Amino acid sequence: MSPGMTPVRLFRYQLRPSRMAVPIIFFLIIVSLTTFAAGPDAELLAKIGPGSLWVAALLSSLLPVETLIAADRDTGMIDSLRVEGFSIEFLMAITLASHWATFGPAMIGAALLSIPLLGIGSPELLTLAIGTVALAALALIAAALLAGVRGGAMIVGLIVLPLAVPILIFGSGGDIRLTAALALFYVAAAPWVAALALRTAES
Repeated sequence: MSPGMTPVRLFRYQLRPSRMAVPIIFFLIIVSLTTFAAGPDAELLAKIGPGSLWVAALLSSLLPVETLIAADRDTGMIDSLRVEGFSIEFLMAITLASHWATFGPAMIGAALLSIPLLGIGSPELLTLAIGTVALAALALIAAALLAGVRGGAMIVGLIVLPLAVPILIFGSGGDIRLTAALALFYVAAAPWVAALALRTAES
């Protein structure tokens, strides 16, 4: 337990450099492999580029899920803040914000570097910028299931990944409105779902 822990300190503590570097490197590797696999066919890259970009972003956002919540729970940080009167939902919202802050902006920057490789345009980049928030929300739910529910890894595959399908479809298709609507829904629901998973583990 960390004495004097506050929500602001929790947010700052969760901004670990390792959480930022590894997903971005992984993202760039997937994008590069897609380019090499497609070869010099610009027409083919234009077709598969947006989808590849979103799959890479989804997988990158899920990389730190094993420690996103479990590490702070095991050290007593979450419990200490709950004793201070903060709800689990509020703490999960902070974790969601910190997770997005560690990979969202950097992911957008990496996507800009991918423009020459994948031939993506402004609509796809804008939807990705909006969609990173939804991906962070899905990662929070996955982390809570892994930390709080027995057999969480299987549940992540059965529940979280299917939830990612709509955002991948609308995002890779460049539909800004539907992507934004889904992102808003996921962000609003994720702290409550994550809190429910953690409470289920305690009961």
